[in-house]
Amino acid sequence: MNIVFEDWGLVPYKQAWERQQHLFDTKVENVGKNDIVATVVFCEHPPVYTLGKHGKDSNMLLTEDELHKINADCLRIDRGGDITFHGPGQQVCYPICDLSLLNIGLKSYINLLEQVVIDTLDYYGIKGERLEHATGVWLDAHTPAARKICAIGVRAAHFVTMHGFALNVNTDLRYFSYINPCGFTDKGVTSIQKETGKTIDLQEVRRIIADTFRLLLPPCNPMPQR
Repeated sequence: MNIVFEDWGLVPYKQAWERQQHLFDTKVENVGKNDIVATVVFCEHPPVYTLGKHGKDSNMLLTEDELHKINADCLRIDRGGDITFHGPGQQVCYPICDLSLLNIGLKSYINLLEQVVIDTLDYYGIKGERLEHATGVWLDAHTPAARKICAIGVRAAHFVTMHGFALNVNTDLRYFSYINPCGFTDKGVTSIQKETGKTIDLQEVRRIIADTFRLLLPPCNPMPQR
């Protein structure tokens, strides 16, 4: 199975969105016959809040002027999920994947992304968990101390995916205090750095994620042509 990994470094969100869209459109044009099953993009973004297509504006707690003061933007985008933050020290991962070649649906794909993150966290001695009706990866998910370490938001059309997940590694968590993260008002946010007390090598995180993707992505099993 052909998987390509690309590292775009620190890139403005709008620019990454446009580059993603180009990869997505190309895959849609060749759905079911792509030579590359998945292009997995790694990047970081300057401070930005993104609000999913069904997200509530009220979950952004700052005015436009206040956003400017902390040098952040807020963008409405075409993924699922509510509001989240992206910034330096966070490992963002955008898999542009042809699900028709893997013969899996969107629910199974999101489950796969969660498992990639859970297995990555395990490397650092952190137990990641799922929380029912709350996409993403959590710590102490079923306790009053539940806190989110990874947000997931995906768009899928014509069997092709874009967007993906944002894993807090060395993220400045103060930015999350200006929103209701993912729409929640009663749950916290954390990072690998906060949980381990150590600054984490992002290059190492990318390597672990890539290795985990290779292990977990199902074998190519194209859907029958109609």
